[in-house]
Amino acid sequence: MSLRLRYVVPVVLCLAAITASAQRGGSNDLRTLFGHVLSTDSKPLNKAVVYLKNTRTLAIKTYITEPDGSYRFSALSPNVDYEVYADYQGARTDTRTLSAFDNRKQVDFTLKLKK
Repeated sequence: MSLRLRYVVPVVLCLAAITASAQRGGSNDLRTLFGHVLSTDSKPLNKAVVYLKNTRTLAIKTYITEPDGSYRFSALSPNVDYEVYADYQGARTDTRTLSAFDNRKQVDFTLKLKK
């Protein structure tokens, strides 16, 4: 085998492996969960705390809402269920579930405080 071919073959095999990995569930499959947190009278809540729990690892991420009540969690695994709820000054929203069976890449959940 020539010296040139000795280096080309491993590079081609490596690129093929990377391509196959991406097709099986690489970063293109990641999901984003976003939405707004609203008061009982449907006004956006600034500085509400949104909790996102990975039901497989039980890891929890938080997000403090923007002035327009918006929140965003990106790079979520497509193979995991997530539970999300918000808390604002001791009041909570209902918990919503983002299921692994939901194949949308962008999911919009509005979270409204309970009366």
